[in-house]
Amino acid sequence: MVRTVRMVPFIREATKVKPHIVMISPALANANNGNWQTASRWARMLRHHYAVTIVASGAAPASDAARCPDLVIALHARRSAAALQTLGASCPQTPVMLVLTGTDLYRDIHTDAAARQVLQRADRLVILQQAGLQELAPALRTKAHVIHQSAPMLKAIGADVKNRMRHFDVCMVGHLRIEKDPATFMRAAALLAPPRIRLLHIGGALDAALATQAQATAQAQANYRWLGALPHADTRRRLKHCHLMVIASHMEGGANVIIEALTSGVPVLASDISGNRGMLGDDYAGYFPPGDSAALAQAIERAARDPAFYARLEQQCQVRAPLFAPEREQTALLDLVDNMLHSKDTHRNPSP
Repeated sequence: MVRTVRMVPFIREATKVKPHIVMISPALANANNGNWQTASRWARMLRHHYAVTIVASGAAPASDAARCPDLVIALHARRSAAALQTLGASCPQTPVMLVLTGTDLYRDIHTDAAARQVLQRADRLVILQQAGLQELAPALRTKAHVIHQSAPMLKAIGADVKNRMRHFDVCMVGHLRIEKDPATFMRAAALLAPPRIRLLHIGGALDAALATQAQATAQAQANYRWLGALPHADTRRRLKHCHLMVIASHMEGGANVIIEALTSGVPVLASDISGNRGMLGDDYAGYFPPGDSAALAQAIERAARDPAFYARLEQQCQVRAPLFAPEREQTALLDLVDNMLHSKDTHRNPSP
């Protein structure tokens, strides 16, 4: 069973049976964000082959080599830097797989010294979409691997059902913080003419000013509803019954919510940034300029009014969806973990 703990040392579990993997995550279950979804999903995928422990990025690592894990998987370069630095001192032989997030790729590794040092410490780097490789120096790309995240496929709502719905629902899923740019979604509400279009925003208030703006928008615009943070299962059910999903982010490493939309049969309108292009492809028809609420409102209205445009978005998303199948992600993850552990054992016990 995968254990989720907060502040514990790295403890070797069931070493006689399974190698022990420690996952360092900047978020645990109470955060209910993309990092936690990745950590919990990967733990489930690994647990049949390995003993897995998830620790918060502030947890204290092992103090001696006897308690070193066989492998560490760290999410987020900057926020895992302190734990990995301590690990390097106490367990220098433990291999490290570093998973790079959006703020890593598109900000921190270019501006933060600790994040850059972690890139050098890591034995393997994982990028969550192909375009992210371009943010790495050529020397680092040699140890980088692309693993697309996944979500279970849900049966899509039929077109006849969607056409009978009272509202043309458009949802944004993401906590209220600057990087997700929820303000663009809010401003679009005032620019939408058809009364049938309704904007639904799911996400907790991580930024007080954005929360105030969301409340004010809901009061001023009858077509905008802020639903706050919802459990993951409830969010997927809401998403599945929407006509569109909007992701307006300024930076993304490989958004889980895009995957969950595509595997629910819900087309996407996305800000035109590298991380979203890496997920949806360069030829995708549903991009809008980042921060451009007028362009977003225009795209929403076009999707609501133009069946051919909506069908094109649906078709492009359907073609892309198999890329995010759970079995494909699990195979890629297990292959990389197996190879890292094999390389470690070969290095430790070379053939005579």
